[in-house]
Amino acid sequence: QVQVVESGGGLVQAGGSLRLSCLASGRIFSINAMGWYRQAPGKQRELVAVFTDGGSTNYADSVKGRFTISRDNAKNTVYLQMNSLKPEDTANYYCNAKVRTSPLLPVYAYWGQGTQVTVSS
Repeated sequence: QVQVVESGGGLVQAGGSLRLSCLASGRIFSINAMGWYRQAPGKQRELVAVFTDGGSTNYADSVKGRFTISRDNAKNTVYLQMNSLKPEDTANYYCNAKVRTSPLLPVYAYWGQGTQVTVSS
């Protein structure tokens, strides 16, 4: 029904920057929320930065001031600009889109396959 695809991950040195992209496509009536989560080995998946249904942003405390989420609604795309990267930012970064495929169906959360971000010390 809906496809979510991330790109832009890679290997960077501490203090460096990366920009992640996420595209949602397919049968989309509306996107209520969209944003980024990450999961490191042995840890729970955690929220990084998201746009809420109301268009506001929500950042994890650990990334405030370093990461910036942005979007292009016409393209169903969100971005994550990551600056001043730290080794503890190393994780698989997943994009999530809360999508209605029909006006009479509830919102469903669609996940991308993830893109790996590795920050060396």
